[in-house]
Amino acid sequence: MSKFGVLIDQDIPVLLGFYTESDKRSVVMQPILLDVAAALGDQVKVIKIDVDKNPDLAEALRIKGLPTLVIYKKGEMKWRQSGEQNAQALINVVQKFI
Repeated sequence: MSKFGVLIDQDIPVLLGFYTESDKRSVVMQPILLDVAAALGDQVKVIKIDVDKNPDLAEALRIKGLPTLVIYKKGEMKWRQSGEQNAQALINVVQKFI
């Protein structure tokens, strides 16, 4: 968990995408997260987190539905939503925290 603290304690927004390979909606979000990362470049850090490989983190953050998207900035959760998002909507949300 200490690594997670370092990960989210950034001056730029950190967009976390929680997923599993077995969840169809999560798989659909993967290219969308790549599009967001490409569109915003160095203004955001986009990280995909497989809940099957990180069950303690998923439990600590109470990740229930997949995909779950979370934005942190300077260690503070700024936004969270479960379910699919399109790239433009997600870019618009992230830009509020840049």
